[in-house]
Amino acid sequence: MKITVFDIAYIGTDIDLSPITSLGECEVFEATSADEVIPRIADTEIAVLNKVKMTAEVLEKAPKLKLICVSATGFDSIDLDYCRAHGIGVANVPAYSTHSVAAVTVATVLDLLIHLREYSDFVADGSYTLSGAPNRLTPVFHDLYGKTWGIIGYGNIGKKVAEVARAFGCRVLYNKNTPDGTDECVDTDTLCRESDIITLHCPLNQGTRGIINEDRIALMKKSVILVNSARGAVCDEKAVADAVRNGNIAAFGCDVYSSEPFPISHPFNDIKSLPNVCLTPHIAWASYEARVRVVNEMAENIKAFMQGTKRNRVE
Repeated sequence: MKITVFDIAYIGTDIDLSPITSLGECEVFEATSADEVIPRIADTEIAVLNKVKMTAEVLEKAPKLKLICVSATGFDSIDLDYCRAHGIGVANVPAYSTHSVAAVTVATVLDLLIHLREYSDFVADGSYTLSGAPNRLTPVFHDLYGKTWGIIGYGNIGKKVAEVARAFGCRVLYNKNTPDGTDECVDTDTLCRESDIITLHCPLNQGTRGIINEDRIALMKKSVILVNSARGAVCDEKAVADAVRNGNIAAFGCDVYSSEPFPISHPFNDIKSLPNVCLTPHIAWASYEARVRVVNEMAENIKAFMQGTKRNRVE
């Protein structure tokens, strides 16, 4: 069976791909541009991809395609309606990055809360040595203990972040259609109004697109720390940038963007160097262990398909 791996560079060339390449005739590409997708998918039976978009225009040029394996939990880059109508299976990898995303989310919150980079830079540039003082007490930072941590998106990642937040002594609020867990389930407006820290872990869909907008930012405390580890478009990015510049958000962290990498015209370009902003290049999912898991899980998805069963199917 012909397997094509379209963009191994986005999984990492340091990861052993043999669990997948051993399953059939396999062609591996580091990356695939939009112009290269159709020629490469023409005789493919199983497509393994991360960022490549599988639109109807692409899929109609793939007469042999039987299965798409996405090396991610999200699958919004794939036209599921077309796949359903034409019998193309789609398999994702749920929960592989839970520990990685939770760790990066918490690290971002702590960095912004404690001003860790500013203190580290104070030592690194020699200012500490020259100061003659044994310590430095500015910028002022606060305990995480006793704060209210609001979580939008209470799946595997959200629950792991909640677990860490509780361990630090936080009150945890979460937002979900159906209450599920030991924490307090509240509506989005209440969460925005009462939280000292807000982290986003929800999927991108019509209900969550722009869930953090100008109106909801207006509900937040001006001391709030906002971190987006979900999808870029769950935030109105211009509204967030404006709020940071105007002092309506105390600190902002983000690992995901509506356009990746974000262009020069993106509103975050104006705030990216501010000390109360921590932007990372979509790395939260990407610990070495998570990337090994995603390859192994995709291999199991392919094996299941070859055996006539369904595993992690979303179409």
